Amino acid sequence: MSHARNDGPDGVSKSEIPEAPGTEVPGAPDHAAPGTAPGAEPGARPPAAKPAGRPGKGKVKSTRISGTWVAVIVAIVLLVFLLVFILQNLDTATVHFLGASGSMPLAVAMLFAAIAGAALVALIGGARILQLRKQARRRR
Repeated sequence: MSHARNDGPDGVSKSEIPEAPGTEVPGAPDHAAPGTAPGAEPGARPPAAKPAGRPGKGKVKSTRISGTWVAVIVAIVLLVFLLVFILQNLDTATVHFLGASGSMPLAVAMLFAAIAGAALVALIGGARILQLRKQARRRR
């Protein structure tokens, strides 16, 4: 009954027989190769191992909430820089616009100019979006 335990002819288990490097027989099944399935072709790659960590879990997908959270953090950082800019540029400047004039801190005047420019770009962009939507409805 020695063959039931996969023993050699002398009663010693094949797993206990050390093999010398380079003594493999070409074309012979390699019983000692870890990760190979019985009956697999010689030289075939073992099945790929799953990465360590949580089983069945890959990279976590980003969500709209996480994107919003990142945008809020970026906005807070920008507002801090804007506050520092305003506090460092409190020199009074005289502003003339369409016949009206007034004096205000330089940074506040620049902030108003930036807001006015952003509003102008938003109006033009909004008009273009409406134009494209109107064309898309006509094509249907």
